[in-house]
Amino acid sequence: MELSKKHLDITASLTLEIDAKAKKMKAQGMDVVGFGTGEPDFDTPAFIIDAAKEALDKGYTRYTPSSGIMELKEAICEKLKRDNNLSYEPNEILVSNGAKHSLYNIFQAILNPGDEVIIPSPYWVSYPEMVKMADGVPVYVNSLDQHGFSIDLEHLERIITSKTKAIIINSPNNPCGCVYDREQLETIAELAIEHDFFVVSDEIYEELLYDEAEHISIASLSPEIKDRTLVVNGMSKAYAMTGWRIGYSAAKREIIQVMSNIQSHSTSNPNSIAQYASLAALKGSRDIIKDMVAQFDDRRRFMVDKINSIDLISCNRPQGAFYVMLNIKNVIGKAHNGRVIKGSLDFADALLESQKVAVVPGIAFGADGYVRLSYATSRENIEKGLNRIEIFIKELN
Repeated sequence: MELSKKHLDITASLTLEIDAKAKKMKAQGMDVVGFGTGEPDFDTPAFIIDAAKEALDKGYTRYTPSSGIMELKEAICEKLKRDNNLSYEPNEILVSNGAKHSLYNIFQAILNPGDEVIIPSPYWVSYPEMVKMADGVPVYVNSLDQHGFSIDLEHLERIITSKTKAIIINSPNNPCGCVYDREQLETIAELAIEHDFFVVSDEIYEELLYDEAEHISIASLSPEIKDRTLVVNGMSKAYAMTGWRIGYSAAKREIIQVMSNIQSHSTSNPNSIAQYASLAALKGSRDIIKDMVAQFDDRRRFMVDKINSIDLISCNRPQGAFYVMLNIKNVIGKAHNGRVIKGSLDFADALLESQKVAVVPGIAFGADGYVRLSYATSRENIEKGLNRIEIFIKELN
């Protein structure tokens, strides 16, 4: 009984694995500080929950169109026009079970065996696996970490081939928090037009910006690049709705139709109640977003300053999202209680074992000289966890 060879090569999500391990240790009564989570620690706003209750009371509990209810698609079109200067029609929108599902649909729709997808490193853990699940080939482009992990545009141009089908742009970025500026996006757009490949623009963290950073959707730069761009966004990060599982994509009607067909045969419609809750979120007050960003910003500043005060480790100041990439390159080769730290996995394991602090190894993001910390946790937890990391670093020899 042989299983799928293609899918046997797919690895589990290391971020979810670390988070699950930390939660298990907490359930066993251990005082664990978890920096692995990729979700806001705020509650979903009350007015969104009330909209879900109203949908239940009205009996909106049956199947919807598999691509999403028309009211939500129209609200997404309004949002894209208002916030991103992008004009789409409802038949160019697909509502899915989270932004991750949107990305999965995209790669299934655009890739053929052997097609190459360029992925800037460090990258979100699921990008390479989803490309491989669609018979594509991940190709990695370097980032310049001394410049806040900005994409190496010269390297990008060198690795484009006749097999290049798409590039993934994630701005603001998970895991490093970088934000692509207009000049970088214009260069990427020019290359995409010249070499005729798609741009998959993952904009799920668009609302989480700091230090006057600006989010620009690459699709807004020109009609030519808009035709080649598939925009992905969702409700999870901006509205603290991770468990509601609503994401969406916007693209040319012909592409969205293929994606809709795939979704209709795999999952059918997204959760009906969550769709009505998302409709309320998009039409409601944005004050909750501003308040959440202000708290993230305070935590970000504290975390960055504290990390950079500790010997041997350092970090850049992220412009967006809620992650910090902690540079551990000066720690590699040192030992903790007789155990040599050979890479980010060793670092994360030893830290969790000795200090009960959970971080995500950078190897999961293609950056083994780093570990990722999330500041989507309380200021108290951040301070406690960083103090423990400082103790751990001092114990190295």
